[in-house]
Amino acid sequence: MSSAFTKSAARNIFYGGAVFFFLLFIGLTFDTMTTLPKRDNRANLTDSALRGKHIWETRNCIGCHTLMGEGAYFAPELGNVYARRGPDFIRTWMKIQPSGAPGRRQMPNFQLTDAQLDDLVAFLKYASEVNTSKWPPNIEG
Repeated sequence: MSSAFTKSAARNIFYGGAVFFFLLFIGLTFDTMTTLPKRDNRANLTDSALRGKHIWETRNCIGCHTLMGEGAYFAPELGNVYARRGPDFIRTWMKIQPSGAPGRRQMPNFQLTDAQLDDLVAFLKYASEVNTSKWPPNIEG
């Protein structure tokens, strides 16, 4: 058995595997580059959503929350919070923080103005409309 596995056989397996995985990489790259433009959502990116994204980034929301699976897992996923809770809930929730409920993690109150809250809601609405291939797998994130 050991005589059948020679240096040349090992070299052929290595080169064959390298070529196979290189071609697989090229194929997956091509598939990604042709699929992603079909899922583009930039037409829905309004100025309000851009300002909301700025609020999201400057308040470090991703330090506790996830957005489309990216970020910290300390607090709920917010990629679909607009779809599952709605804009009024988001505005009210942000205004009443911290809730003071014993035994619960507390979100800080960022003292956002109504205009800033509207922008943040617009950003979360935009995020909920991105085609994420059914991520998260359940509605509650």
